[in-house]
Amino acid sequence: MDEQQSHRAETIGAGLRALRRQRGVSLQNLAEQTGISKSYLSMVENGKRLLTSTVFIDSIAEALRISPAELTGQPVAPTDPSTGGAHAMIPALRLSLMGLSVPAPSQGGRLPEDPLQLLTARVARANALYHASDYGTLAAELPGLLSDLRAAADARQGYVRRRLLQLLAGAYHPACVLLLKYLGYPDLAYVAVTRAAEVIAELEDPHYTALSDFFTAHVLLAVGSPEQAIAHAGTAISALERRLGGGRAPQALLGELHLISATAATRDKARAGETRRLDAETHLAEARRLAQYTGESRDWHLNFGLTNVSIHHVSLNTALGRHGAAVDAGSALDPEAITAPGRRMAYHADLGRSLAHLRGRESDATRELLLAESIAPQRLRVDPLVRDCIIYLLGRPTPPHTRRDLRGLAHRVGLLS
Repeated sequence: MDEQQSHRAETIGAGLRALRRQRGVSLQNLAEQTGISKSYLSMVENGKRLLTSTVFIDSIAEALRISPAELTGQPVAPTDPSTGGAHAMIPALRLSLMGLSVPAPSQGGRLPEDPLQLLTARVARANALYHASDYGTLAAELPGLLSDLRAAADARQGYVRRRLLQLLAGAYHPACVLLLKYLGYPDLAYVAVTRAAEVIAELEDPHYTALSDFFTAHVLLAVGSPEQAIAHAGTAISALERRLGGGRAPQALLGELHLISATAATRDKARAGETRRLDAETHLAEARRLAQYTGESRDWHLNFGLTNVSIHHVSLNTALGRHGAAVDAGSALDPEAITAPGRRMAYHADLGRSLAHLRGRESDATRELLLAESIAPQRLRVDPLVRDCIIYLLGRPTPPHTRRDLRGLAHRVGLLS
């Protein structure tokens, strides 16, 4: 190293040592978290090696929860390989959606070996990946899964074909639709719900039709049309109530429709604020009544129950700007009861967003956002409401340690270079 590089190495090394100690992280722990050898990290801290590898810089910054710029003193482009991998698979998924249709059953011909059990497991895995917010893995697996389901359905008739069509609907909902919605592709999400509606039309099942309306309402919210989302959900609620029957699954679906209606009501700016609040609370109360009957349900690859209703209690108050009420609702919920990482992330993110608007609670808000990120980083980092909250917090007076946390988070969501 020349003199200038030596000086820079010493500066970065001293800064790394100070940041590591402030975080209470030993050199051994940092090595284990980053996959960088302890001896190399020691040489960096002692100014004997200049830290230039972007991979190493990102790994150390991630482990210490800081911005890479704070570590190196220079801007570094944010990287998120998992979410980037999900975006990289969008062209393949788009082609799958464009090419998918379910023609009438073929007549005659040799049928391939029965794939029903294997495909059932793959659809369950796809939805589990969605709930875990593992968007990169899910996006990589969806194109092949959709194609295989289509091919299997084309080759079957009768009961088996019907089961395969149900599986195809299950692959679209929520694995495909919500993946595309949260990644920021509402147009493709609309194509997915349209494809699902084509499949469901053949099933002639009012419950699956209501399910399709539920996901259509999700997409309509994503494109900024809450009034149409309310209309779709309302139609589905009326139709489902007429043919509800017994069993937990239809009741759980009805509960989900009330929750999406409540969410849409909070976003319908054409209504007066008090009307939005009353409508949201009415739907939330009905969802709570249904949840008391269903218990914690996993029907339709969803997570309906009293826990999800409580999460919505927080999010709805946050959306309505009733931040104190949101925090009170959040304190009544045990986060450990939330089993789906994506839902747990949403709870902490919404709680953080409300805390951000309470004077003197900026550090608490930051802590909740960081906790949300640790649970489901891929989902948090593409959430525009979280990004807006981080920008707001950066404009607020905060202690130095909170400011450092915020700047690191801002870098990871792409707000700072």
